[in-house]
Amino acid sequence: MDLGEGLRKAIARLTGATIIDAKTIREFNKELQRALISADVNVELVLALTKKLEDAALKEKIPGGVSAKDYITNMLYEQLISLMGESFEPVMKPKRILLLGLYGSGKTTTSAKLARYYQERGLSSALIACDVSRPAAYEQLETLAKQAGVGFFGIKGESDVRKIIKEAKSALKDKKVLICDTSGRNALDSELIEQLKVLVAEFKPDEKTLVINADTGQVAGKQASEFDNAVKLTGVIVTKLDGSGKGGGALSAVSAAKVGIEFIGTGEKLNALELYDSKKFVGRLLGMPDLESLVANVQQAIKDANVKPEEMQSDELSYSTFYTQLKALNKMGPLSGMMSSLGVSAPKEALEQSENKLKRYKSIIDSMTPQEREEGSLISQSNRIKRIANGSGSTEKEVREMIADFNKMKKMYKLMKNDRNVRKQFSKFMPK
Repeated sequence: MDLGEGLRKAIARLTGATIIDAKTIREFNKELQRALISADVNVELVLALTKKLEDAALKEKIPGGVSAKDYITNMLYEQLISLMGESFEPVMKPKRILLLGLYGSGKTTTSAKLARYYQERGLSSALIACDVSRPAAYEQLETLAKQAGVGFFGIKGESDVRKIIKEAKSALKDKKVLICDTSGRNALDSELIEQLKVLVAEFKPDEKTLVINADTGQVAGKQASEFDNAVKLTGVIVTKLDGSGKGGGALSAVSAAKVGIEFIGTGEKLNALELYDSKKFVGRLLGMPDLESLVANVQQAIKDANVKPEEMQSDELSYSTFYTQLKALNKMGPLSGMMSSLGVSAPKEALEQSENKLKRYKSIIDSMTPQEREEGSLISQSNRIKRIANGSGSTEKEVREMIADFNKMKKMYKLMKNDRNVRKQFSKFMPK
């Protein structure tokens, strides 16, 4: 059970209670404690939070016109925001960023995500390869730079980071944002500290950002403190939050260490990097919709898929239009992220099955001819179904299932197109 599921379960217990008394509050707090401690949040922080909730519910006077349930839920929201730290807003100006981190933190991939983030906002960016200890680090960063569409500099086989930085500053002088990827270790040791100090002196970074894997849980606080003591950090990026049950522990531990969280990594794709907003993060945990982020993600996905707005809209849904929509959907990352933005919880297995089905649909449409994509009625013929199944690695039964699902969607699409209110709501998802 992840943290969001545990918190929503605790709130459901409170919502389902007929009377809010001492017993109800204590049972509610036990559920909260179980959820937070399972997510590796520090026990002392958890006990302090639940004590505040208990005192508020049983000792404070609840304002008139507000139910006890709503009052306690809102207080939980506020306490969790306090626990998870301040939100972050980056300064959009030319800068040099030094990324640090231990092995397995996701530092190299994060450097490419970060460069892409700034470049998309008008600041030309480049990556500098200064991880001189890990085999193939140079090649990995070069490949990621190409995928992100940003600049790159490195000296293959060179171990002197001072020399790499000197030449990089000359070669990349036209770039606004320079991001230096550094060597990692299994633990912060004197050799790594010395190398980082050399880089700080030569690179003169405006920001020194630590990358931490969410799976480290409470240990994230210790890592942040150690790196902060060594080179004085300006912030932290927490990665792999999408697949970690310890994300709450990592975020709360970093916050407790008095180091600010700047971004969070929510997937493997290069667009899976979010500005850290504790209100939105906690809101998603509690099942509150985050439509603003969802709209932004949809618009960015459409842009990344090189889809023209008119391709997303037509008078009638065809396989071509549906294929275009699937391309954009694929760019948005896991369905779990979209469901979370909508404040909806769904079983992991069900989401995985849905993702696999959508991938199969895309493969099936790939195997259609251009005419079949436009004239869907053609593929009712058995010989065409057999050919499409063979071409997509599917069974004929799976092709027929897709046709049936598509026809249902087509009817729904027609109803939506004829409903003015629905059209108005969906227009916000279109690129501006």
